[in-house]
Amino acid sequence: MELFSGTYLDHNATSPLRPEVLSTVQELLGFPGNASSIHKAGREARKRIEDARAQIVKLVNAGSRDVVVFTSGATEANNLALRVTNIERVIASSIEHPSVLQAAPDAQIIPALPSGIIDLAALDKMLTGNTQQTLISVMLVNNETGVIQPLDEVVKIARKYGALVHTDAVQAAGRMHLDIQALGVDFLTLSAHKLGGPQGVGCLVIANCLAVAPQILGGNQEKNLRAGTENLAGIAGFGKAAELVDIEKYHKLGVLRDRLEKDLLALAPNLKIFGFDAPRVHNTSMFALPGASSETQLIALDLAGICVSNGSACSSGTVKISHVLKAMGATDAEAGSSLRVSLGWNTTEKDVDYFLTKWNEMYNRVKSRLGA
Repeated sequence: MELFSGTYLDHNATSPLRPEVLSTVQELLGFPGNASSIHKAGREARKRIEDARAQIVKLVNAGSRDVVVFTSGATEANNLALRVTNIERVIASSIEHPSVLQAAPDAQIIPALPSGIIDLAALDKMLTGNTQQTLISVMLVNNETGVIQPLDEVVKIARKYGALVHTDAVQAAGRMHLDIQALGVDFLTLSAHKLGGPQGVGCLVIANCLAVAPQILGGNQEKNLRAGTENLAGIAGFGKAAELVDIEKYHKLGVLRDRLEKDLLALAPNLKIFGFDAPRVHNTSMFALPGASSETQLIALDLAGICVSNGSACSSGTVKISHVLKAMGATDAEAGSSLRVSLGWNTTEKDVDYFLTKWNEMYNRVKSRLGA
């Protein structure tokens, strides 16, 4: 039975499972091997996990001293990254995912500019005279606006003051080239289900065997950093999704995204597109329609069978004002009328055309109601 047959434009929340990944997951769901067992089935399970680890290593160009730790998802990986041994001070950007901001409630916050890019001068000032062991957490691509952060500059500033750097690269993986060695970061978070892999699996890549305190204790799985029997089918699916990444093909989504934005602006010239003049990944557009609440737009599009969102999918189905947009200086009215469209591996021109048709119908109703 097909569970969903509508128009799916919410890939930043979850990208649909790729058929090749589904085959890999299905193959292993019934397999009895435990990777900690020494018999044949256990050895096969261990091989599949190590194959997936190698696929992740290749995806991010990890070095020989870098460690890939599989987790239950990016939230756990972000939490694990913040447990670096002997860290006395955490600095995080104002546009981070809640799994960073809530895991480090005492973190000092780097402000964002109206463009959606973090304020590098403010970060430099925050670190001036720093004498504490410091970890800086700045995401590579924002999950709501798609804005790419200047991580190379963040690393340069961090090194000047002896700080470590963690990046949540969940929305960057599969959408731009990832090279942990070139980036120079110390910790990098990934999530399978943003790549067309299964939900419930992610990883933290730790550079140069840096010491991290485990938060789930028990067995010695995952280099003694994450106890518990590994999710064999999920991890293998994660590896397969990483193997299928095609950056050049993904970049072609920019043509669809740009046409979508051009047509939206033609329909509604007062539309505001967040991060429009900043570097963005090719699949994401977040915009505000004055006079139409996010909830109004979401309901109208949902009734038409279209899946989009108004920001992060971490709020359990609620419609909330985006902390990212507020950090960028958006008014309450702008943040409260925002919508995010995110394209992915199975998005077609027909999907974009249908979205534009139904969004325009909704917009005309709003104009009529406002007497515009």
